[in-house]
This record gives sequence, structure tokens and C-alpha cells, in this order.
Amino acid sequence: MKINWGTGIVIAFGLFMTFILYFVFKVQSDSTYDNELVTEDYYQKELLVQGNIEKQQSANQLENKLVFQKTTEGIVVKFPTDFDYKNIKGKVSLYRPSSQKLDFEIPISLSSSNLLIPNSNLVGGLWDISVDWTYENSKYLNKETMYY
Repeated sequence: MKINWGTGIVIAFGLFMTFILYFVFKVQSDSTYDNELVTEDYYQKELLVQGNIEKQQSANQLENKLVFQKTTEGIVVKFPTDFDYKNIKGKVSLYRPSSQKLDFEIPISLSSSNLLIPNSNLVGGLWDISVDWTYENSKYLNKETMYY
């Protein structure tokens, strides 16, 4: 059987399309190529952006700002000392960009003006820390990226 150049081009296109479809199917069906979203409820969180901007502006206007400090016990979040720590409420969210399974939240429950995030909860690497807190009906949001 003799193959001319037209038949060769059609065979080459067919093989190329089969090759591409094979890899598309492999990536979509294999769990090692995880296509996880950054957040599950992306559109609902997008609606809260303006409120978060206002909270961050309030936090930036404070005289004594929130401080994040890396220690041997973990990460210490130091709240302003001129605030009564008993009236501070909120939550600390730790987001791991490389793995959604390592993300967690801690409610703010203070016995002093410092909050410790213990080593046992942290894996080495990059963490995005977000502290959403209130003090006497004023809302604040502090964000920090830290390599631990």
C-alpha cells in the first residue's frame, strides 16, 4: 500500500489529536493532579471585599498596631496593649497556599494581650495569616505573610 502526502497529513493530525486527548483525559481523571479552588465559596467572599478594605484601614490607623512574631513555641500575635484584651473578639485564619488541607482557624480567646499559635499546628513553609477582630464595636483586619 502506498501512502501519499495527503494521507500522511491526515494520519499525523489524527495521531496528534489522539495524543492531546489522551493527556487531557489523564489530567482530568488522575487525583494526583488536584484542581482545588483557592476557596470553596469564592463569589460570596468577593462580596465582602469592601468591608475588608475598611477593616484594614481601621487597623492601619491604630497607634499601636498588631504585631506578628515568630518564636520557638510558634507564632505570637501581639494585640495593642492600650486595649483591654478581655474585650477583643474574633478569629485568626491561617491559609497555606500550597495545600488547602493545612488551612485552619483559631478563635481569639485571650488571657493576656498575646495570642500563641503553637508549633504543633504549623508545618514549615509559607503561611498567610489573617486576624479578623473586634474591639468595642470597632472592626479590624490585619494580614501578614510569614515563612515559618
